[in-house]
Amino acid sequence: MMKLLTKRIRSKLPETYSTQYGKDPKVFCKFFLPMTRWTWYATEFDGEDLFFGYVVGDYPELGYFRLSELISIEGPYGLTVERDLYFNPQPLSEIKKLHE
Repeated sequence: MMKLLTKRIRSKLPETYSTQYGKDPKVFCKFFLPMTRWTWYATEFDGEDLFFGYVVGDYPELGYFRLSELISIEGPYGLTVERDLYFNPQPLSEIKKLHE
């Protein structure tokens, strides 16, 4: 099973609420559920379980999501949430353009 959050990524994620007044926060990692449209982009992390970021599911929106929830999700054919190993950190505005 893939480790969703490495120490390296964890150390780069800003603390929760630290980017709320920034114009275009950086997205540091991407999680996705294969064979679905569900994707989670993390911009902040509380160091324990709670992320803030951009969630693309039924409707794209900014919001909170939990690492523990990502770990527990089971999708089609028993697939689980994965981290995009090839994702390069980029501004949130670029991510939003991908999902317009």
